[in-house]
Amino acid sequence: MATDIAFAIGVLALLANRVPKSLITFLVALAIVDDLGAVVVIALFYTDQIVFEALLGASIVLAALIALSMGGIRQPVPYFILGLVLWAFLLKSGVHATLAGVILAMFIPMKSKADPSFSPLKSMEHDLHSVVAFFILPVFAFANAGINFSGVGLEQLQHGVPMGIAFGLFFGKQIGIFGLCWIVIKLGLTKLPNGMSFSSLYGTAALCGIGFTMSLFIGSLAFEETGVDLLFDERLGIVLGSLLSGLLGFFILKFSLKKT
Repeated sequence: MATDIAFAIGVLALLANRVPKSLITFLVALAIVDDLGAVVVIALFYTDQIVFEALLGASIVLAALIALSMGGIRQPVPYFILGLVLWAFLLKSGVHATLAGVILAMFIPMKSKADPSFSPLKSMEHDLHSVVAFFILPVFAFANAGINFSGVGLEQLQHGVPMGIAFGLFFGKQIGIFGLCWIVIKLGLTKLPNGMSFSSLYGTAALCGIGFTMSLFIGSLAFEETGVDLLFDERLGIVLGSLLSGLLGFFILKFSLKKT
């Protein structure tokens, strides 16, 4: 997720003095919800066999996390220990262990009962930021996104797998996000954020086609399940779709946002 947001924010940075805060907030919130949905897809569709004893252990850990959260415990150590135990149970259960991080974050208190000005969740996020940004994400990128472009021609680009993935990112994201937002706005269920127009909303939806982290993750899981080595085609499609989405989003926002 952080990789996708970083690229999208990098595109927005090229439009200095034009991007309203509401647009950035919308983009980040949408990326978080999108990645949570991807984690649920991984848990539901890439699980071979369920071990119910391990799920029972995960449920006990979940009850302990609820007790810590309701008790207002602000020290990070108990959460980290329970998070590791939860990860181990989910790994053994057959459900993808990436859910452990999502579940753990849901129960870390946003505010401390003893000191309302202190946020345990924000403090832990701040402490982990350097490790994640400068070690975990680069290792993930180098391990999963390596593509050898030597000898790549039209034949590889026209293959069904990279074209399908590229079109899914480029067309699917912008049509789905903008279409749903347009419907709920027209129905009066919500309204456009301050400083945004339908054109800037469309440009933001196009930027959401930039997909690396979860796209690479799900793609590798999907093609490993088939036993067919199409990882090069998958990664080529992700790079192509992300590049086209970034360019389209940039030019739409460039001409739709007013200079301030």
